[in-house]
Amino acid sequence: MELRQLKTFLVVADLLSFSQAADTLNYAQSTVSSRIRTLEEELGVPLFDRLGKRVALTEAGRIMVRYAKKLTDMEAETFAEVAGWEEPEGSISVRIPQSLGNYILPQVLSRFQQQYPRVNLDINSCAFSSLKRELRSGITDVAFLLIDAIHEADLKSEVLGFTHLLFVCSNHCALTKKAHVSLKDLENETFLLPKYDCQYNTIFLQTLDELKVKPAATIELNSLQTIKSCVEQQVGVTILPEIAVKEELEQGRFASFQVGKETIETAILMIQHKNKWLSQSMEAFIREVKACFP
Repeated sequence: MELRQLKTFLVVADLLSFSQAADTLNYAQSTVSSRIRTLEEELGVPLFDRLGKRVALTEAGRIMVRYAKKLTDMEAETFAEVAGWEEPEGSISVRIPQSLGNYILPQVLSRFQQQYPRVNLDINSCAFSSLKRELRSGITDVAFLLIDAIHEADLKSEVLGFTHLLFVCSNHCALTKKAHVSLKDLENETFLLPKYDCQYNTIFLQTLDELKVKPAATIELNSLQTIKSCVEQQVGVTILPEIAVKEELEQGRFASFQVGKETIETAILMIQHKNKWLSQSMEAFIREVKACFP
């Protein structure tokens, strides 16, 4: 596998056209086709579906895009660090839950971009099931999770802070009128849960299952804003980190209620591979994130 193959692959993946990629790269179309074919043979899987004159990425191709970007960015990062380019380049791949990212990333990125305007950032929500693999493979540089601990010998974690998990509903929800709310009271409620917001959702649903408390329905959504809109429309109730709903609660748009006698708290972890080399720009990004957690 060569970098020139990966660079050619990325252009084809972006344009979804072998002929347009050839024009963009100033290559013969046969050269582009040969490089992609060789790459597919090395990997043992097709990266594109050939649909007549059109092409589309296969599932393997979509995965390969992320790895190819990371490898080509590492080339730029290497030249920046080793060859002493004046302005660092490359990329940083970050996984962070929406409920956390929405409220710390704007200030982090504002300061970071002033220092490193040519560094690319790939920021996505975290699917917990694949996160460990991504950290080990290097496709993800740093991840943030709402979880108390992660027990993996090759991963290191640092506690940045803590946040309460709040049960939230509309102001008109009957649960807000009760002096004491038990898990049994949630039996006929519809729960709105963020699809990729780490482990606390799974733990909560497992607890309900163990106690044989069955919600009326569970709706998982990709968008935090959609969940909030559904809460306002009295579609159901949700459980979210306090940082994600603080503004709405202060404005009186939402109400929160406590289940049982104890509040629920979770740690905010920053997780990296133990052997991960940190570039100058990566160290700066981590520094700006930590500044958000006094």
